Amino acid sequence: MTLREHVEAIFPEWHRWYPSLFDAAVDLGVIRARVCDPSTLLLSNRHAGVRAAAELEHRKRWSAEDNEPED
Repeated sequence: MTLREHVEAIFPEWHRWYPSLFDAAVDLGVIRARVCDPSTLLLSNRHAGVRAAAELEHRKRWSAEDNEPED
């Protein structure tokens, strides 16, 4: 279910009361802010896990586990 579908299921006339879908979703409690560690806001930190997983899958696919670089 998309955000728009979820908001419209709760309040079909949301567009008459709110300037944006985001504002309606926040007021209706569909999406909520959450507190997070400031270090997770850096893109380099957020993408490090994705990059590591991609490198591991690449090594597995191309049988390169034996040829891992030494740090």
